[in-house]
Amino acid sequence: MRLGKKTIVLFLLLTLPILYIPAQANAVTGTGTNSFNTSGLPQWAKDLRRWEIVAFGSIPFTMFTATFAMDMHRWNQANGLDFTDEGRRYAPWPLKSAGAESMNRKEAEMTLVIAASLSVAVAVADQIIVQVKRHKARKKVESMPVGTTIITRKPWPEEAPGITDDEMAEENTDESASNLLLR
Repeated sequence: MRLGKKTIVLFLLLTLPILYIPAQANAVTGTGTNSFNTSGLPQWAKDLRRWEIVAFGSIPFTMFTATFAMDMHRWNQANGLDFTDEGRRYAPWPLKSAGAESMNRKEAEMTLVIAASLSVAVAVADQIIVQVKRHKARKKVESMPVGTTIITRKPWPEEAPGITDDEMAEENTDESASNLLLR
């Protein structure tokens, strides 16, 4: 009983200070931030992160597709897509009958490999599309005559608490001047 009380007290002493720590804090102002600044990362790291997100994000969809395709293949091999109750034992999910045959270990592993391969293929295709778009945009900028002004349009910034209208106007003119690129 004493060990339980000591454990609870130790747990509370260790976790209570954590409750008062903000999730993210700015070193200068101490206020929380809502975005992650990726301006310091190299482009290949951003591309790798995008590839990872697309690959893992597409797994549920590719797994469903691969499972459906494997069930269709099993159904065709077993009885030629027979729609009787006995024939639908191998049918894919929406058409399965009672007492359906489940996949064996080899078929389940093959389905997982196919789904993972499809996810990698989707991520590679996305990366190729992004690279082609980036290359076209770069060629378009490089083909402009020297001295062409490139204007970057972005939404008007939201007002921050404690900033006056004059300070906001100064920040906006500084940002807009830095967004103009003269060649």
